[in-house]
Amino acid sequence: MSKAIVLTGITTTGTPHLGNYVGAIRPAIAASKDANVTPFYFLADYHALIKCHEPDRVRQSSLEIAATWLALGLDTSNAVFYRQSDVPEILELSWMLTCVAAKGLMNRAHAYKAAVAENEQGGENDPDKGITMGLFSYPILMAADMLMFNANKVPVGKDQIQHIEMARDIAGRFNHIYGEHFVLPEAVVEEHASTLLGLDGRKMSKSYNNTIPLFESEKKLKKLINKIKTNSLEPGEPKDPEGCTLFGIYQAFASQAEVAEIRQRYADGIAWGEMKQVLFEHINEHLIPARERYEALMQAPEHIEEQLQEGAKKARAVSVPFMQELRKAVGISRISL
Repeated sequence: MSKAIVLTGITTTGTPHLGNYVGAIRPAIAASKDANVTPFYFLADYHALIKCHEPDRVRQSSLEIAATWLALGLDTSNAVFYRQSDVPEILELSWMLTCVAAKGLMNRAHAYKAAVAENEQGGENDPDKGITMGLFSYPILMAADMLMFNANKVPVGKDQIQHIEMARDIAGRFNHIYGEHFVLPEAVVEEHASTLLGLDGRKMSKSYNNTIPLFESEKKLKKLINKIKTNSLEPGEPKDPEGCTLFGIYQAFASQAEVAEIRQRYADGIAWGEMKQVLFEHINEHLIPARERYEALMQAPEHIEEQLQEGAKKARAVSVPFMQELRKAVGISRISL
């Protein structure tokens, strides 16, 4: 029985934060050790170009993300860990898929519709003002990411389900025209995935500039935790842990027994300053070993590059022969003598 292929991409436009770790990185690292699946994890650097036109930021983010995943214990002996741009067959496949993807399907993409709506609400005469073809057609590149390796399952948040559905539509159309070549990927949505709140009480996101970087120094980590917004309840007054940013972050890193203890301390009226100190000490202790590995990796970028090149070699062992098959299927081949 062949192992299921699970694929996850990480866009290289920011620094990994606590929310990324809890919601995506930690479960992916655990999955990398599952001998029953073949996980493909990649740095989606071509996707980064859609929103980010800062070369240094894309390069630095790629370095930080790769170092983060390796520091946290990614099992590269089982998982295929690579940079999207090191597998040129993905972009070649993206063009093949573009030639069968319906424009009407792309018109319905959430990101494109949101950009058009923003222009219309702003009174723009041209609803497509400022919208690049990268933004418009990036669901096709996402489809190529999945279909290049015939991923069976793609873990996503609820807001990403549409991309899996679009990939299935495009793959089905290609299969109808050229024969069965692609497995139709399935979205895997973790209903109980943890979503952390940020410094301002909104979802932790680089878009809101309210994140706590995962491997921030102890001093800066403490400073950021002290910035987390709380209500005006005084020490000794009972506090509700539900919806509390401090409690939510603590819960994501603590055992059930530890959570129960802190829940009782909320009922007893723990002071916000005391809770912030508890949270800092708990998270810091949890992250110290991985932070040390991360800092060492950041000082040895050549080791990170070796890991990515090894991953690319594994990925291309799949993509090169598959692309030869697809070229033949669509009629792209040398003239026989």
